[in-house]
Amino acid sequence: MVIITAGMIGVGKTTLTEKIANYYGTEAFYEPVGENPVLPLYYKNPEQYGFLLQIYFLNKRFKMIKKALTEDNNVLDRSIYEDALFTKENNAEGNISDVELEVYLNLLDNMMNELKSIPKKRPDLLVYAECDFETILYRIKKRGREYEQFENNPKLEQYYFKMWNSYKKWFEEYDVSPKIKIDLQKYDLENPENINIVLDQINNKLKEIK
Repeated sequence: MVIITAGMIGVGKTTLTEKIANYYGTEAFYEPVGENPVLPLYYKNPEQYGFLLQIYFLNKRFKMIKKALTEDNNVLDRSIYEDALFTKENNAEGNISDVELEVYLNLLDNMMNELKSIPKKRPDLLVYAECDFETILYRIKKRGREYEQFENNPKLEQYYFKMWNSYKKWFEEYDVSPKIKIDLQKYDLENPENINIVLDQINNKLKEIK
């Protein structure tokens, strides 16, 4: 079984991934953030490092999804299926040129075609996490990654808001696998009682699609 989690920066996706993996006894593949040498540079100068960042993430996510689909017993914290969402937003913001976007999309297309050679063609379920924008900002501030902080950077807060809105559209259009939306506003995973509620929702969805 392969489950992928998706959602806006700061929504609680990594915690959700951990809880799902522990519940099903599967391996968790986490988004390469802490060890990413490009990410802090991108936040300081997105125009210079936007394309490099997206190629870095694309390479890591391609490796993760190939391993996940081959081993068929894991949960992925963000995946290649939502990678283009960030690249297109960077292009819209002027951080990535049209030529760079075209190069990226061609590379992504080649990678997706290669995935077709794997016997397991798609994940079993997408778990999409959401909450309101004010909570997103609160959680980003609370986790304290210096380069993510927005208090003195209105442009960064605007970027977060655009991504928050873009994710809603992305989820509606996602059609690679069955999907479920989890309200991490209502079911904040810091409350232990909510963990079982969320896991029950996911488990019931898996039973439904089987």
